[in-house]
Amino acid sequence: MLAAGDTFRAAANEQLEIWAGRLGIPIVKQKPGADPAAVLFDALAGAKKHGHDPVIVDTAGRLHTKDNLMAELEKMCRIAGREVAGAPHQVLLVIDATTGQNGLQQAREFREHAGTTGIILTKLDGTAKGGVVVAIARELGLPIQFVGVGEQVEDLLPFSPKEFVASIFEA
Repeated sequence: MLAAGDTFRAAANEQLEIWAGRLGIPIVKQKPGADPAAVLFDALAGAKKHGHDPVIVDTAGRLHTKDNLMAELEKMCRIAGREVAGAPHQVLLVIDATTGQNGLQQAREFREHAGTTGIILTKLDGTAKGGVVVAIARELGLPIQFVGVGEQVEDLLPFSPKEFVASIFEA
C-alpha cells in the first residue's frame, strides 16, 4: 500500500496515483494541504483492515534546515511506532546524485530526526556520479540500498558496490 504523504506539492497525489495504478497497489491519500501524519494514520488503519504489508509512505521533499518540516517527520515516526509495533521498519532517504557534500549534513539531520536506515541514490542516468554517498556510508554507516537510473519502474535497481565504483571511474 502507498500513502501519499506529500500533501503540499502540486500534483503529487496524482503522480503517486499513476504509479500505484501501474503497479496494482492500493493508495491512501487526502486533499492537498492535509496533515501528512493523518495520511499515514489512515494508511496504517487501512493496511491493518485489509491485510496490506508493507506500507510505503511518500513524503514531501524538504530541506534539513527547516525545523518545522523535520518535526513533521518525527511526528510521522511516532505515529507509525504507536500504530505498528517496531515501526517504522525502514526509513529511506532519497538523495539526488547531483547533491554535493551538503548531502552528508542532510543525511545526518534526517538520521537524527527520522531514524534513516538507508539511502536511495537517484538520477544516476545523468552525468552526476553521486560520490557524496561514499561519505554518507562511511561516516554514518547508512547502506545505499537502491539506485535510480531513469524514470521507469525497472530503473530502480538494488545497489551494487562494484558497479557503482566502476561507474565513478568511467570516462
